[in-house]
Formats: sequence, C-alpha cells, structure tokens
Amino acid sequence: MRKVLFIGLWLLANTAWAASQSDPFPEVASAYLVELNGKPIWARHPDLRLPLASLTKLMTVLLVLEQTRPDDIVTVTPLAIRETGSRMGLKSGERFHVRDLLAAALIPSANDACHALADHVDGNESRFVARMNHRARVLGMRNTHFINACGHDKPGHYSSAADLSILAHALLEHPPLLDATSQKKMQIATLDGQRSYMLENKNALIGRYEGAVGLKTGFTPNAGKCLVAYAKRGDNTVLLIMLHGHDRWWDAVDVLDLAFDHARDTP
Repeated sequence: MRKVLFIGLWLLANTAWAASQSDPFPEVASAYLVELNGKPIWARHPDLRLPLASLTKLMTVLLVLEQTRPDDIVTVTPLAIRETGSRMGLKSGERFHVRDLLAAALIPSANDACHALADHVDGNESRFVARMNHRARVLGMRNTHFINACGHDKPGHYSSAADLSILAHALLEHPPLLDATSQKKMQIATLDGQRSYMLENKNALIGRYEGAVGLKTGFTPNAGKCLVAYAKRGDNTVLLIMLHGHDRWWDAVDVLDLAFDHARDTP
C-alpha cells in the first residue's frame, strides 16, 4: 500500500489541482488536500461536506486567540465539566490562564477545556457557536457549519478539506500556537497550584516525523480519523488536511514525504 500510495501521489503531484482526477486509492480517505508552501498540489473531494470531529477545535482556538489574551483567567464552569469524550477531568471553579486551556484543547483534545474556553468568551456554548459560524462565513468557509464547540457528531456539523485549509492558514497567523502543538508533552496547573495536569499530544507525528509542528487530530465514529498536519523543513512547508482517513499516520507520512521530495526536485 505504501508503494502504491507513493506512486499514485507522485503522478498527481505534478497537477496543481487534481480534484477532477480519478481516484487511484479510494480506501485512503474520503477527502484530502495537500499544500506545498501555501499552494495546493493534490486534492480529493476538497469541497465535500464531512463530519470533522475535534478539528472543530481549530475554530474554537482561533476565536479564543482573537478575543482574549494569553494571561486572561478562565474559571471552569459546571457545564464544561459535564463534557463527554476526550477530557482532562477538570473541576468546576478551577482557574487557569487562557494559554494553558488552549494547550489542553489542542494537545490532548480535551473537551472540558474547550467548553470552558467557549463559556469564557461568550458566556455559554450556544452564543459561542453562533460566533463560530459567523467567523466561518467571514473567512469564506462555504462548506462549514458548526453545532458545538468541541466536535461531537451532530447532524449539520460539518466542514470540508478546502475550508479547513482556510482555517489552518488563519491560525498560522498566530505563530505562538505552534509552541503548543509541537510539544509531545506539557504540564499545566491551576492558578492556585493545587492541581496539575499532564498533557500528552495525540498527534503521533510530533517528535517522530522530522519537521512536524502541528496542528490537530480528530476522531469520532461518524468522522473517522481526521488530521490537519503541518510540517516545516528549511524554507518549505507542507499542510495536509485529511477527513475520514483510515491508515492515518502511515498515509500522512507518505504524503508529507512526497510533498517535501517534490519541493526538493522543483527548480
């Protein structure tokens, strides 16, 4: 499979926008978008609306970065601790700096931290989700609609690979973000120092793939395995968007390798 994927992508990489090409490996993913130095070099169904799982948190993080300061203080709400799925086990009333809960939302994809941030910005998740959808429209994300801040499977909660590329580029305008997403592990603590939490990165590329610095993973039963991978080597950058993937990590390594090889071989 690795060799088939490499050859198939090598042929497609010479086309600037290959969404119209027949799919040589339909088992790889339902939607893909690969960019080299900000320009798309290969895509499969980039505008297809699909569940996006915790890639949703990229919009939550963008809004928090735009609406708050890193040293602002967040108090964990009762609704935040009732979050399900991936969570840290935060306690109601605990207080954190914004930057620490951002790291918790990005690195281990903690839903309770994500919900606490949404409550901090707008008072409740419902108002925050309205802000998410407004921001998506302003960014030109035409195939995106949010129902919640964390990425739970819900009817009408979807995005596309092309839209997530737009969102990723908006986030990359905040370089300190990569200080968190590039960490394999990180420890945060409540402001009173009474409790600390170890954050372990769910992105298997971090610390294992040369140049990988982010951005986010996601998984739900409906969304499958999702990934926004960003890697830098020298002057070259590669952004990979994967929705409903299967062999996520091996496929990501193959695609990133191909893109960097393409950059090296292109005059």
